[in-house]
Amino acid sequence: MTPAARLLAALLLAASPLLPVLPASATGMLVAPSTLPNSAPRPIRFAEGPASGGTLALLVAGDPAVATKGLPDALATAVREGAAATGFEGRPDQSMTLVNAAGHARVRVYGADARPAAAQLQEKGGRIGQDTREDRGPVSVMVAGVTGDGADVLAELATGFALGAYRFDRYRTEGRRALPTDPVTFAGPGHREAGARFAAEGAHLAAAVTFARDLVSEPANVIYPESFVERVREAFRGVPGTAIEVLDVPAMQKLGMGAILSVGQGSQRPPRMLVVRYRGAGDAAPVALVGKGITFDSGGISIKPAAGMWRMKYDMSGAARVMAATLATARRGAKVNVTAIAALAENMPDGNATRPGDVVRTLDGKTIEVVNTDAEGRVVLADANQLAARDRPAAIVNMATLTGSAAAALGDQYAALFARDEALGRRVETAATASGDAVWRLPLHPAFARLVRSDIADVRNSTEGTGPGASLGAHFLEAMTPAGIPWAHLDIAGVAWRLAATDGVDPQGASAYGVRLLHELVRSYERR
Repeated sequence: MTPAARLLAALLLAASPLLPVLPASATGMLVAPSTLPNSAPRPIRFAEGPASGGTLALLVAGDPAVATKGLPDALATAVREGAAATGFEGRPDQSMTLVNAAGHARVRVYGADARPAAAQLQEKGGRIGQDTREDRGPVSVMVAGVTGDGADVLAELATGFALGAYRFDRYRTEGRRALPTDPVTFAGPGHREAGARFAAEGAHLAAAVTFARDLVSEPANVIYPESFVERVREAFRGVPGTAIEVLDVPAMQKLGMGAILSVGQGSQRPPRMLVVRYRGAGDAAPVALVGKGITFDSGGISIKPAAGMWRMKYDMSGAARVMAATLATARRGAKVNVTAIAALAENMPDGNATRPGDVVRTLDGKTIEVVNTDAEGRVVLADANQLAARDRPAAIVNMATLTGSAAAALGDQYAALFARDEALGRRVETAATASGDAVWRLPLHPAFARLVRSDIADVRNSTEGTGPGASLGAHFLEAMTPAGIPWAHLDIAGVAWRLAATDGVDPQGASAYGVRLLHELVRSYERR
């Protein structure tokens, strides 16, 4: 196994514990639902040429007759003949599969741009990872006609492959099919440098995305505030430059965090405020990444309909992603400071739950009228943003599955972006473009801000009439974030979970969205 393969295997194992973490205080579950790990991923390696047999995945940019000139004769001939028979022209939206060709059981051919961006290469790698998940034997990946730095091309394809090949199957006991674990080889000029680059960055990013996906995919009887904290502790154990602080209920009461406490008071699983600080840049102001961590959202007293409620285990997606992005940043030793905060609570409707009409107080003393207990994510983030401000950050960025309105407006292709600081908004947009995690800017407007004012408190968390729901949620968060600090908010409700696999890095279920974007955003603050 190559050094890059060993590194990725170690990172994936560290980021994805084999067994559920069940603290002694766990309630409602006395027997863990599984003692099985997820299926092991294929080891990733780099070499001058492909492995013998198995599957060969080939990226072809443009006319196959031209692009394949540098390939071995048997392979070039097979691709040209297959292209002539199927009409394959090497366009990015095209693919074809050849059987028993050029010494391989399958040759999967994908069209590509001549000079694809890193995000496009990751998407292609992800598609290959998905398509070859059940292919028996080794897998090899090569390119033909793609220009640019060959080492970067292979490293980005490998990163995407690791994302697309993700599987979450630890709870399957019947009909579980052992998936192949033969290695995948990324072959071509610059393979040694590609392996080094992948080990330095891509492997860390892939492992971090796996960590976030595992957290989101786990059922809520396995991941709740306390166990989320334990998973994060385990993932960061031994990572240089990191420190973890956990605020329990007495600590939050002492600080006056009445907002997050109000959301969690209906559950037997108490809330937690989790803070991870990574310091890699001396006294530089940190970037604060603050995520919504509702480990299950029943809606509370304002209970949700039954249909689709099962998926509300994913309501901690923002928290999972801010922790994962910080993990990738810290593991690669980035010269930047990050404060990552996960506001963790379970929103349940027992006799002690917060009622519609209650008023609660935040860390900084602001008051919230709780009109709808199902608008709880913004409430926990109020305390979290005010806590983040105490680190004097260069910026505060929220990530949250906040509103169905954002999903209705933008579907599953874009997260909604709000920013009260134009420079920060542009910085997030640049990171989104570089990462492939698309955003669409939605407005903050004084007319919307007036709608979150309360008659008896400083703000209310919802309105009873119609209105721009995503913008109202953003205005609430903006009002709860201390002035003078650049602030942005990403509403990822429509992109955090895939109902069906995409033609890229996301199988069905928990998506890769957000970790790459935040990773790129933090990179823009690094000291050079």
